[in-house]
Amino acid sequence: MSIDSKKHRIRLAAAVLAVPALFLTACSPAGSGGGGGGDASGDAGGGTLSIATGGTGGVYYPLGGGFATEIRDNVEGYDATVQETNASVDNMLLIESGAADLALGVGDVVAAAVEGTGSFEGEPLELCSLGNVYNNYMQPVTTDATGIESVEDMKGKTVSVGAPGSATEVGAIRVLEAAGIDVEKDIDRRQLGAAETVAALRDRTIDAGFWSGGLPTGALVDLASSGEMKIVPIGEYADALTEKYGKFYNAKDVPADTYQNQSEAVTVLASPNILVASKDMDETLQENITKAIFENKEDLIQVHPAAEELDAATAGDVPFIDTCAGSQKYFDQAGS
Repeated sequence: MSIDSKKHRIRLAAAVLAVPALFLTACSPAGSGGGGGGDASGDAGGGTLSIATGGTGGVYYPLGGGFATEIRDNVEGYDATVQETNASVDNMLLIESGAADLALGVGDVVAAAVEGTGSFEGEPLELCSLGNVYNNYMQPVTTDATGIESVEDMKGKTVSVGAPGSATEVGAIRVLEAAGIDVEKDIDRRQLGAAETVAALRDRTIDAGFWSGGLPTGALVDLASSGEMKIVPIGEYADALTEKYGKFYNAKDVPADTYQNQSEAVTVLASPNILVASKDMDETLQENITKAIFENKEDLIQVHPAAEELDAATAGDVPFIDTCAGSQKYFDQAGS
């Protein structure tokens, strides 16, 4: 086992002990077996499924809560809860350990997990995709007072690269390196989640922070209301990152007026977000969960606008991870 892998598993163990599953409704009796209390492998016997999401200031957490509601309402015999986590990297490990049944992860991290590269060096995970659900936008943010206009301007500054074990951390480091910045030497590096990044920008204890999430991100909506938030453009690095790491990065605009006082579009990097499960999950359960999510899109849009991107016609077109057999059955039927 690599040193990085050991570190992630140590952090995972601590996270599982420190962060309980957070219930969106009153608790219901759990079934037997399965990481989240349900029997997610073998025969679909019912129970409670656990969904690994992210921090409360991002999109994964509220959208995961919406998924939990649709499972509760539409998958017979099953309830679901959400876990607040450090997001993508830890989420893949939570699936591997059985501490979660479903998890959200951004494309480059999911690809690394199934290939056994990067944070998962030499230890590929047996995961499959229930579908591409929406795009993550890498949104580096600062305030007017810092004078930061580009990533290069972050040199010598105090910068949060995202929570440990998150896709934000992975992407932020790659963007900084593409801009010629050594994250160990050229910045005062902090590792904060979305809500903590916003608080630190307001307190002026950091100069800039990276966040990778859907549009709009709740914590950034809060920061933008102050009239000082500025999104730093990074679309220029899409080709370099794609060439080095794979087809996970596309230059896309955060449209004008996504956030208060943002009068112009800003070009950043976008990556697909994948809902994943263990390949051992029962195929009928995979199909029923996928159906519950994609056939209740309008309900999920009310939870978060990122759900606008749900599309059963294209959700199975993820080249870097196998689509779960039950999910593929649903997508085939939906497209016929």
